[in-house]
Amino acid sequence: MVTLNENSLQKASHWLAAQDEGLALVLEKYGYPPLWSRVPGFSTAVHIILEQQVSLASANATFARLKEVLQPAVIPETFLELGDEALRAIGFSRQKIGYTRLLAQAILNGDFNFDTLTGLDDEAVRTNLKQLKGIGHWTADIYLSECLMRPDILPQGDIALYEAFRVLRQLPKRPDYAFFEAGTQHWRPWRSVGTRMLWHFYLNERKKINQTL
Repeated sequence: MVTLNENSLQKASHWLAAQDEGLALVLEKYGYPPLWSRVPGFSTAVHIILEQQVSLASANATFARLKEVLQPAVIPETFLELGDEALRAIGFSRQKIGYTRLLAQAILNGDFNFDTLTGLDDEAVRTNLKQLKGIGHWTADIYLSECLMRPDILPQGDIALYEAFRVLRQLPKRPDYAFFEAGTQHWRPWRSVGTRMLWHFYLNERKKINQTL
């Protein structure tokens, strides 16, 4: 099964730039995107759940506090020892306390095992992950793209991707997923790299705006 690495990321970036004027501009202006590789498993899944519908800075700060409390590692056994009050103090919402507790319990009960995902195809991984409460399209796709390093994932529901796509395509409004998906078919089989190039563009453009404020 093909997975992303630094070498394939760079080759795919040039290939995509040859197919897409917007991505060519990103590569010329900002260079290669980061690989954004994450360690598969419970700890990273908790981090991704924290990233749902909040800023990355906020999610990263909450996860950093969690790691500090549970050092040396975020594992289901010690995570479940934390009460609701402790998790709220760390920065978890009531809803995300529920989602992450259910995930930890599913692992400890033997109902779910992240290791089994490695040999499954993309759709089977999505199906398995989405059986867990609180894991939907976006969370499953981010896990596929950044933990399992699958090369052809187009995350659904990612506002930063839609906004970067809108700017590069000079669209009058932010697209929905159906429009975004239809407009990136020519990125196959490297849509995971195309999305990294969009995130790379989005983050660098935001940095420029913040520096002028």
